[in-house]
Amino acid sequence: MASLKLSHFFFLVVLAIFLLSHQVHSDEEKDLLQGLNSFRTSVNLPAFSKNKNADCVAEKIADDIDDDQPCTNPSKSRGNETRLSDHPKAISKCKIDANTTSDVIVLPICVPDMVPTLVLTNFTRTHYSNYINDSSFTGIGMSSEDDWMVVVLAKNTPTGSLASGGYSWVKAKVGVGHYMLVLLLGLVLCVLQ
Repeated sequence: MASLKLSHFFFLVVLAIFLLSHQVHSDEEKDLLQGLNSFRTSVNLPAFSKNKNADCVAEKIADDIDDDQPCTNPSKSRGNETRLSDHPKAISKCKIDANTTSDVIVLPICVPDMVPTLVLTNFTRTHYSNYINDSSFTGIGMSSEDDWMVVVLAKNTPTGSLASGGYSWVKAKVGVGHYMLVLLLGLVLCVLQ
């Protein structure tokens, strides 16, 4: 009887790990997305849709920027927008088809202590607002690293779709396989009971 309870406990722990293992976004990122979407709706533009691959490249770029450029001069971050195609390392690490990145823009900012109002203002009250107000950008990804916030905006076009390459598709199928394995294990435990 004790081993049956132990197996149920083990199953619940494994199930929780698999079901809860998703990317967690920081409060700064949630606040910024809410602020940017409020800003867009106030000017009659649709809200941004989260894009998982845009989140991935934003995270990789934020990590690289934080390693290479300490946030010593916040004004330095203005005017540094780039095309995603200028970041081949991030594209490769996120397993994105490079042909789907030309309509994607990267907007990095540096704000000491990530003060929420200053972060939002850097996107809505500077020349970055041209991108935020552009209705052709529909997808968004973001990541923060120390005093850096990186926003990646993607257009709803084939060259802005950030489509995954073949390897990522296979990897996604394996991920579904893990869930199926856990479900099968749960069914076997229930039958043995």
